[in-house]
Amino acid sequence: MKTRFKPDRGLTGRMVATGFLLGLLYVVFVGVLIALTKSAFVAVVIAAGLLFAQYWFSDRIALYAMRGHVVTPEQAPELHGVIDRLCALADMPKPAVAIADSDMPNAFATGRSPSKAVVCVTTGLLRRLEPDELEGVLAHELSHVAHRDVAVMTIASFLGVLAGLMTRLALWGGVGRSRDQNAAVVVMAVVLVSAVVYVLSFLLTRALSRYRELAADRSSAELTGRPSALASALTKLSGDMSRIPTRDLRQAEAFNAFFLVPVRAKGTSIASLFSTHPTLERRLDQLAAISRQLGEQG
Repeated sequence: MKTRFKPDRGLTGRMVATGFLLGLLYVVFVGVLIALTKSAFVAVVIAAGLLFAQYWFSDRIALYAMRGHVVTPEQAPELHGVIDRLCALADMPKPAVAIADSDMPNAFATGRSPSKAVVCVTTGLLRRLEPDELEGVLAHELSHVAHRDVAVMTIASFLGVLAGLMTRLALWGGVGRSRDQNAAVVVMAVVLVSAVVYVLSFLLTRALSRYRELAADRSSAELTGRPSALASALTKLSGDMSRIPTRDLRQAEAFNAFFLVPVRAKGTSIASLFSTHPTLERRLDQLAAISRQLGEQG
């Protein structure tokens, strides 16, 4: 799909590299599991079915989990108006528009393809942002759709889920129940291989996630011509996130990689290596640099 969002070769290269490495990792993972235990193949087939369901219904799953619902232009005329203008400016198909009834100020895009994409914002975000800030946020989310990185992230994140599932199956079904020493060795080998695969896939997807957020910030700033508006929105939303109840933050953490700003429950800290997002300072520095390049004042 060609749009006026500039192609990001860095993002494309990282998506291809991540997909290739995860695919290779997946093949090795399946081969080792089948070699270790006869039942692994069945589990992998089941997991592959779950992957297909997650990919095909990712938009519905995410909306359901966030209590979001698609809205019509009559129900949300201002929101639709902003997205209409941005899609015309970017020369791209208009995605479905949704609102999640949550005070947590955030936004996300989901869907397996541009024609099946959904851009969702929370009521908390709509209450907090000025029109130019909202435009910057929505341009950020539309760039995810245009660059197709949402679908890549959906698939990339699944291998880690599969490895975690295999670890649990091995632990529940083998270590404590088997008195056969050889069987116990096989179970522990499955656990070890699954753990290594989980760690590698975790690091690969986190690295891709951080870069794609920077790429979307860049694309938003260049399309709207107002980097300061997005910078203001990021600063405001990141600051207000600390006022959200811990319970609500913990419930939303599973979708962190897809949010505009990261959700972190109070009392936890995540090293930058394991974060789904670059630091706020890194994002603001990039937007400031783009602002200088565009000759924006103030």
